[in-house]
Amino acid sequence: MFAAPDDVTLPPALPQFAHIARYWHVEHQCFAARLLPGEYYVTTHAEVIATVLGSCVSACVRDTRLNIGGMNHFMLPHDGSNGESVWSSEKGAATRYGNIAMDHLIRDILALGGRREDLEIKLVGGGRVLAEVTSDIGARNIEFVHEYLREIHLGPAGKDLGGVHARRVVYFPQTGRLRVRPLTATSDDTLLMRERRYLEQLEVKGGDGEDAIL
Repeated sequence: MFAAPDDVTLPPALPQFAHIARYWHVEHQCFAARLLPGEYYVTTHAEVIATVLGSCVSACVRDTRLNIGGMNHFMLPHDGSNGESVWSSEKGAATRYGNIAMDHLIRDILALGGRREDLEIKLVGGGRVLAEVTSDIGARNIEFVHEYLREIHLGPAGKDLGGVHARRVVYFPQTGRLRVRPLTATSDDTLLMRERRYLEQLEVKGGDGEDAIL
């Protein structure tokens, strides 16, 4: 992890995001918030939000008038277990589900003065990264997020969804820029192990490329 220049200080996070890991992003010369599955982050500062996605989906949402925004990283569309999910007792488990993650992200931006008519939304992720399984969790996440936006009468301004690869994502809430880098099947073993863990917990049966700029 690289240290920030001596004349740059870490901007304060909103109170509800004090637990989110942040670091100095050397390439972009600013601070970055790193999202893990089930987390989301909203900022009013000139920092970026980064994550790695397999079958998960991230919605990147900003208010174009205020230039504030954030990103989520959800694992499944919704909890249909009536509270009996394997994650239901874990701290912060709710935002691992798309409907809660989307509600929280948009609500927090509106609470900062954002307006629905000024929201810009970009979608990324939902890859089918485990070819050996029959259940396509990524496709379910994609179907969910499209339906969610239809229900609230908002459409995506950009999207990079589906396919068979994982993605490394960097989002710039102040400008709306979204950088997406595809990963090869073996370039992130940790992510593939995590994907298999999802399947085990849910009891589901059944090469780096060029950045995309959205």
